[in-house]
Amino acid sequence: MIASLPMYDTAATREANDRFWHSIREEIGFGPEKLDRVRDPHAVWADPDLLLSQTCGLPFRTELHTNTQLVGTPDYGLSGCPAGYYRSHLVVSADDPRQTLSDYADARLARNDPRSQSGWAAIEQQLVEEKLPFSFADRVLETGSHAHSVHAVAEGRADIAAIDAVTWALLERDDPVTKSLRVLQSTGPTPGLPFISGPDQDARLILRAVRTAISRLGVQDRKLLHLKGVVEIPARAYLSVPTP
Repeated sequence: MIASLPMYDTAATREANDRFWHSIREEIGFGPEKLDRVRDPHAVWADPDLLLSQTCGLPFRTELHTNTQLVGTPDYGLSGCPAGYYRSHLVVSADDPRQTLSDYADARLARNDPRSQSGWAAIEQQLVEEKLPFSFADRVLETGSHAHSVHAVAEGRADIAAIDAVTWALLERDDPVTKSLRVLQSTGPTPGLPFISGPDQDARLILRAVRTAISRLGVQDRKLLHLKGVVEIPARAYLSVPTP
């Protein structure tokens, strides 16, 4: 069996995530002793021996909904979002004079991953919703992570990045580079990053274990992880989100 919590696993949250997993494992009654931090997350999500992981909405709706089970969605208590939902912040340099997304028609986007809802699909959908006649598809700097995208904008290697609101909150707390940036605007809410399990697991048992583990988190760990609870968002809500 394999378990991972890769989406908000940083140097500052690593130990809290370990304690969170140990509590989940204790409630389930079995599972690996340690979280996998070595394998590519996409390989972990596709592994039939998956017990628990957290994925992104875009790979869930385009690939994983057919061969994994949706366990539940963590709620991070984000302002302006329903429980379990999140949004992206469009981040630019603090001294960039441009004031609206339409001003970035010729800009370069720092993108964490072309399979990312928050870093790619969200900003492309925002262009559609604002009826702006351009795409960032041919002006992309691939960075590999939201943190790297933030640094790319701060260093002038890109003009704008779409950053998961939870990640942005973590970076604002832990990375001084955010002081040189500002949020241009935020996208509309979409279902948050879901917990998933393999096709042969008891998803209801795992959901109960996750819910209990969250309730048992210490005050400091809850603060570090920004976790408020876990909610049940139906798969159809994920599948209805537009894909670029």
